[in-house]
Amino acid sequence: MYKYIAALSAGKTVLWCYLIWYLVAVVNHFDSSAAIWLNSLGISALIGIALMLSIGGTVRQTDPWQTFRLFLMPFCVSSFSALIKNKGYILIFPPTASEAVISVGLCVAFVMFVVGLKHLNK
Repeated sequence: MYKYIAALSAGKTVLWCYLIWYLVAVVNHFDSSAAIWLNSLGISALIGIALMLSIGGTVRQTDPWQTFRLFLMPFCVSSFSALIKNKGYILIFPPTASEAVISVGLCVAFVMFVVGLKHLNK
């Protein structure tokens, strides 16, 4: 795991920060309504297939992690949107300072961890 993290590109580090941001929102605004999660799965399937077609690949031709990300991102976007609806968010920013500090703090800590591992592995 340490080798994987130390080898992360800047782009993939940002994607991990997106996931951290999403997870903080899910923890703070979780809703057990099946409709949210089933709709998100449906959107994930439709958009994931479209993204696979847009890169000119099939599931067999692409990197398994890339395929996973192409389906995970629409799931996260649609469920995030449903979870934060009418919660006072401005764009993607939470309404409370404490939630914003947690989200930003965890992302900064992760980036520092990645940078630290990169320096240790030189």
